[in-house]
Amino acid sequence: MGGGSVQEVLAPVGGVSLEGALAIPAGASGLVLFAHGSGSSRHSPRNNYVARVLQDAGMGTFLFDLLTAEEDLDYSARFDIGLLTQRLAAVTRWVQARPEATKLAIGYFGASTGAAAALGAAAELGSVIAAVVSRGGRPDLAEPVLDRVRAPTLLIVGELDVEVLQLNRRAYALLETEKRLAIVPGATHLFEEAGTLEQAAHLAAGWFKDHLKSAVKRP
Repeated sequence: MGGGSVQEVLAPVGGVSLEGALAIPAGASGLVLFAHGSGSSRHSPRNNYVARVLQDAGMGTFLFDLLTAEEDLDYSARFDIGLLTQRLAAVTRWVQARPEATKLAIGYFGASTGAAAALGAAAELGSVIAAVVSRGGRPDLAEPVLDRVRAPTLLIVGELDVEVLQLNRRAYALLETEKRLAIVPGATHLFEEAGTLEQAAHLAAGWFKDHLKSAVKRP
């Protein structure tokens, strides 16, 4: 199954409009929202690759910017986890109200600081979020709310990303939900080594396929 057409949309939240690309294949089993890391955007080649893998597995994807272009010039805003979390939660409510998404189970894919926003929003929205995946993420930045996350959570970390791996182990211990820590052999932080991003993408696809399908909303 392919991703079908991609809609360029503007999500109006918190007094700003956030640019995004929404792709929902016919018969989608769920919709995955991407939360990018600091300094990245909806154009991230790595996250776009993961999105294509998810689309091929029958899932919808929404890649969007958590900050406007002007906001992103403020370096501190990139690490304002509270703001990023609020934006992600607001965009989730907005996209759920769209006719093509009202019956779809929602998942989050977060990278770097975006993983903290994903876990923060999952803690806030509770059963609304069916699954979370973090790739090379900083879940430790959401430490105060990790025990409130109920969505099944997969943490994917490169074997050679030593410091981030330690932070993920700590965060993993604090999660009180269904969880898995997957370590990709030979991978560094950006999963630039041959085959490592592909492995991370297929780990994510398997996690979402298992958890979004079981949680998909029926008429």
